[in-house]
Amino acid sequence: MGNITLSIPDEIHKDMRNFSEVKWSEVARKAIIEKLEALRLAESLAKKSKLTEKDIKEFTRRIKREATQRFLA
Repeated sequence: MGNITLSIPDEIHKDMRNFSEVKWSEVARKAIIEKLEALRLAESLAKKSKLTEKDIKEFTRRIKREATQRFLA
C-alpha cells in the first residue's frame, strides 16, 4: 500500500487532536476514494458525450449567467 503525506493548517490540526478517537487516515482514504469514483464517472460520461468544446463553453456561460441572476435577484 502506498503512503502520502498531507499538509494541513495548524488550526485544523489542533481541531483534529480534539477528536483523537477518529482515524483521520481512514477519513482521508475514504474521501480520496470517493473523489476518484466521481472523477472516473465524469470521465466515462465525457467519453460518451457528443458535446463539442464549443457546446460546453456555451453551456457553462449560460449556467454562470443564470446563477448570477438568481443570486442577485
